[in-house]
Amino acid sequence: MIHTILTHPGGAHKDDFLAVCVLAAEHAAPIVRREPTDADLDDPGVAVVDVGGRHEPARANFDHHHFDRAHPPTCALSLVLDHLGLYAEAKALCDWLEPAEHFDSRGPKKTAEWLGVPRRAIAQLHSPIDVTFLRRFAATTTLAPGETLYEAMRFVGEDLLDYLRTARSRLAEVRTHVERWTLSVPSATGTEDVQVVFLPRDSGVLDEPSSALASYVRAEKLTDVVVALVYPDRRGEGYGMSRYEDHPALDFTRVAAEPDVHFAHASGFVCKTNATDEARLRELVTLAWKRG
Repeated sequence: MIHTILTHPGGAHKDDFLAVCVLAAEHAAPIVRREPTDADLDDPGVAVVDVGGRHEPARANFDHHHFDRAHPPTCALSLVLDHLGLYAEAKALCDWLEPAEHFDSRGPKKTAEWLGVPRRAIAQLHSPIDVTFLRRFAATTTLAPGETLYEAMRFVGEDLLDYLRTARSRLAEVRTHVERWTLSVPSATGTEDVQVVFLPRDSGVLDEPSSALASYVRAEKLTDVVVALVYPDRRGEGYGMSRYEDHPALDFTRVAAEPDVHFAHASGFVCKTNATDEARLRELVTLAWKRG
């Protein structure tokens, strides 16, 4: 068991702050901000985060600063999540993680270049929430369970862990039931094949089926080929349909007049249908496709 969480003194960054939040949520151990000793680094009960020059998960040492320049962008949070078996889910589902890895290991200029945005855009995305938490954390030397900042940090860690563990469980369920359809749709040169992912009602994933499917598409690296999601309607016996990542060639207002479509959003991004037959669902997606 981790009995102490230790990280460096001085300025705090998002990666070490979040790594400590996760460990606080997982172990409820007090936090100490100072340089580690050899005894700290050798004690598996002391989690040493973002300092110490060692990456030894078995000894709870999570530092990345000794990695060479050729190493993929990595931060302290990456190492902690990997140790908990949640890094793959976080990399697939948390869009903010990869920029955080680049920022911490490459700096703001290289991160801006990697994102394809002006250097100033990095500063423009800063939030007062980030500034306050990081400044208050940097001003501490110790934090114990029950203290206001500690409990706020534990909330952050708990929410992240709950999200990733729920997503992992839900993805496992979706993978068991999901179907991938290939539909032939009109194009400027005749027809083209597009991919649609379909979640049948017997999947058991009924609380947030559309977001579960979207997470599946990202986790399976299908974002460049999938154009639409078809999933059980939580408010009826039929199905919902939505364009994936606002695909410009789909407009569900095109099927608004169909007798089995009872709702189509005016912007065309989603519709609801009473249809349950898979052939009819495929037909509705095809009808919603704008001809090239």
